[in-house]
Amino acid sequence: MPMAVGVVAGVVLAAILVLVGLFKLMWRVAEPNEALVISGSAHKTEGLGDGMGFRIVTGRGTLVIPGVQAVRKLSLDLNETQLVVDCVTHQGIPLRVKGVVIFKIGDDMVSIANAARRFLDQQKMMPERVHIVFAGHLRSIVGGLTVEDMIRDREKLIGQTRAACGTEMEKLGLIVDSLQIHEIEDPTGYIKNLAMPHAAAVQRDARIAQAEANRLATEAEQTAFARMAEATRDSEILQAGYQAERDRAAAAARQAGPLSEAAARQEVVVQETRVAELESLRREQQLQADVRKPADAAAYEIRTRAEAERDAQISAAQARARETELEAAAEAAALEARGVAEAKAIRATGEAEAAAAEAKGLAEAASARARGLAEAEAIQARAAALAENQEAVVAQQLAENWPAIVQAGAGAFGNVDQMILLNGAEGMSDLFTKALTMGGTGLGLARRLLTTMSEPPSPDPQPVPVTDA
Repeated sequence: MPMAVGVVAGVVLAAILVLVGLFKLMWRVAEPNEALVISGSAHKTEGLGDGMGFRIVTGRGTLVIPGVQAVRKLSLDLNETQLVVDCVTHQGIPLRVKGVVIFKIGDDMVSIANAARRFLDQQKMMPERVHIVFAGHLRSIVGGLTVEDMIRDREKLIGQTRAACGTEMEKLGLIVDSLQIHEIEDPTGYIKNLAMPHAAAVQRDARIAQAEANRLATEAEQTAFARMAEATRDSEILQAGYQAERDRAAAAARQAGPLSEAAARQEVVVQETRVAELESLRREQQLQADVRKPADAAAYEIRTRAEAERDAQISAAQARARETELEAAAEAAALEARGVAEAKAIRATGEAEAAAAEAKGLAEAASARARGLAEAEAIQARAAALAENQEAVVAQQLAENWPAIVQAGAGAFGNVDQMILLNGAEGMSDLFTKALTMGGTGLGLARRLLTTMSEPPSPDPQPVPVTDA
């Protein structure tokens, strides 16, 4: 019994394994990017006519009877083909159009069925077939366009090409995912020549823009240079002004000492001169007070006493004369007394006048001495001034004594009746100059003045030829 159970279990297990093997052998699953084409039995497929003789399965599994049905796969992946097509435009210009077409088998059953009928065993030939279709239609479309249309509206070329190829691609069971025109080659150079005016215009605009930019940059640079030069000029002017102020301050500082010393010496000379003048005035006044006024007072007193004594004596004599009018002796005595009185009065008057003259002489001597001292001090001050500014002092002395010099020079012409001059005004000037030097008094005065100023004497003038008419 147990053995029978084991046999039954083994048989059942074997049957199950056989069933599993058969199921695996008969079950086919379509991948997402492929379609299973099952032939060997009639199946009705949506969109397809009856009696197609194959079944299409996508995205699911199905049972296939081995030996009765055949299962093949059709790839639904994307494919591409490179387009290199020689075309001729409506203008007769040869072009080479390069592009790419990306296509695939349609997802609907009709497209899969059409592609299965045409490419099931020749799937590698699909890019070549697509290239042929697109090349033909592309040549036809380019033949109706101009080069300018192709350049300006490339999308129009692409759209017309896709529309023209759409029917044939649908019959092949294919759909176009993308069509791109990469390049349009121009062996004749038409496109290049066509672009030359625009390129020249662009180049011209670029040069103009560059020239304008250069001009603006140059103007900006010149403006910047001008501002830099202006700033440099202002800085140099300010520096020059500051330097001038420093130089003036330094010069003033250098001259401050000599100027202050000269001013101090000048003030000292002025004060000393004033002191000398005041001292001379004081001495004169002192002499007036001490000598002249007492002398005048003494003389006045003596003169007054003499006059009073004389008057008294005269009165006495007159009285006696009246009293002794009859007496001769009295009259003689009166006459004698009168003579004596007059002699005494004259003597007293003389003595008073002598004392006054002596006092006046003493006063004048003191005044002259004071003036001499003042002149000596003035000469010393003038000598110091002459040492500092000799020309100015000499010019001042000559100006002060010029009338005397001119008068002395004019004396040379006193005995001349007529005079003939040569060289006009210049000769007159020369003659006048030499005549002045010939004047004895004027020349002596000028020489004394120049000697006083410590100047060397001028050379002896040459006599001017004067013709007496």
